[in-house]
Amino acid sequence: MKSRLKLLGLVTVPALLAAAVPAAYAANAAEPHATRAAITGDVLKGLSKDATRTGNVAAGKRISVAISLTPRNDKALDTFVAKVSDPRSGSYGHYLTKRQFAARFGRTDAEIKQLKDYLRAQGLTVTAVHSGNLLVDAKGTAAQLQKAFGTKLSTWKDARSGRSFYANDSAPTLPTAIASLVSDVAGLNNRTQLHHQAPSTVTPHNGPGGGYTPAQLKGGYNVSGTYTGSGQNIALIEFDGFQQSNITAYDNNYSLGSPTPAVKKVDGGSGALGDGQVEVELDIEVLHAIAPKANVTVFEGPNSDAGEVDTYQAIVDAGIPTTSISWGAAESARTTSNINAVDAVFKAGAAQGLGFYAASGDDGSDDAGDGGTSVDYPASDPYVTGVGGTKLTVTSSNAWSKEVAWSGGGGGKSSVFKIPSWQTAVQKSAGGGFRQVPDVSAHANPSPGVSIYSQGSWSSVGGTSAAAPEWAAFAALYNQQAKAAGKANLGFANPALYSASGTGFHDITSGSNGAYSAASGWDFTTGWGSYNAATLASKLLG
Repeated sequence: MKSRLKLLGLVTVPALLAAAVPAAYAANAAEPHATRAAITGDVLKGLSKDATRTGNVAAGKRISVAISLTPRNDKALDTFVAKVSDPRSGSYGHYLTKRQFAARFGRTDAEIKQLKDYLRAQGLTVTAVHSGNLLVDAKGTAAQLQKAFGTKLSTWKDARSGRSFYANDSAPTLPTAIASLVSDVAGLNNRTQLHHQAPSTVTPHNGPGGGYTPAQLKGGYNVSGTYTGSGQNIALIEFDGFQQSNITAYDNNYSLGSPTPAVKKVDGGSGALGDGQVEVELDIEVLHAIAPKANVTVFEGPNSDAGEVDTYQAIVDAGIPTTSISWGAAESARTTSNINAVDAVFKAGAAQGLGFYAASGDDGSDDAGDGGTSVDYPASDPYVTGVGGTKLTVTSSNAWSKEVAWSGGGGGKSSVFKIPSWQTAVQKSAGGGFRQVPDVSAHANPSPGVSIYSQGSWSSVGGTSAAAPEWAAFAALYNQQAKAAGKANLGFANPALYSASGTGFHDITSGSNGAYSAASGWDFTTGWGSYNAATLASKLLG
């Protein structure tokens, strides 16, 4: 697929228990604690059907894990996010600071100490406790992890790809009182590999011809020259790297004068430069095209489930208000508990006024590629704005002319999340009471695509990986205007976008993504449609 992470269905997190953890854990204890509980859903399903077991993970293999904890007062957190994100609420825009979030919804220092003491007693090294007290990183040998989490790690070979990986044979277990706090242990398998969403083949050009330029994108979406994103910050989550020389060539060609992107390496970074480079450079250059003066931070993490959770958490730790996401996959490829863990990070971000914009996928209504209908994660997360794809046509003066749904744009109903309250006004019978995707859309058709400079040449690249940063750029422009008006950042945008009821959008009424066709108002191909920056900002500012 294309920069997409595969995830399985969501289950309800077990209710938190009040039991205290035993006071001491002997580092040399020969027997596990008598009373243990499983972290339900934290095991890959159906391994024996599509993979072959090849042996045991070497006892001395070093592995890092990211342990997610359930928030305190989770229902109260849901209520808080709903109010702080609803423009009709008196609490709208009154976001929490990191310290306030930790105090209200994070685990207590005593609970974190109990977990850390246990992990250390099993020989593991605790490497980080993240802001919010809801994520703890640790590392150790395979033997130490097997003992600590009461499971066995085996090696496997994927039947389809031939790729070797490791996975836990059974759900991890922990002493009951600690298990009551934990929702996921990411890192016990490394089956999922993220793939970049940008097309694997692009057409080189001697110049930027063949793809839309910054002037065409800004003109098509009515972006005023008054707003450039100056003083605003945007994050990109990436699982590959980029070359600054390519970004500089792009910026210089269009005289953008954009700040040099900062790089934040998470858990050691993404490793050697790979074929996802075009993805990363597409993301950066689209942001520069529409919001040229915004400060961009590229968060580069390992291509693993633990790396994913840690990289999203690093963005929340940094407090960057807008994030563009071009990586993910169908909802059917990860453990249940891991999708819970990622969702919890998005929810924490929403409480702190952070907005996430995720590409909805490039496989139309069949994101999983199994002949049915399915949607992409994290675009389907109820705390994320899912961005679908269109084909934009502009006039000779770069004004919006027309727009149709792109056939590859992801859309449909979630199989994981129930429909959120802010979406019920546009609930469709085809949605079956589940979250509907996408929320919005923007130009993604590869012909013409977006003009980018990558790997030493000009290319025209498309996909919803272009659409997501197009929307993140709008959010940065809006935040610049909101700051000037003395108003709050957009934050988690969906409640406000749906409250606009179509005002400020190009309503796209033609085109199909397979099972679904565009129609008047919200639809499964383009959501509300693409943005008219001036009118949508005016509507949101009130």
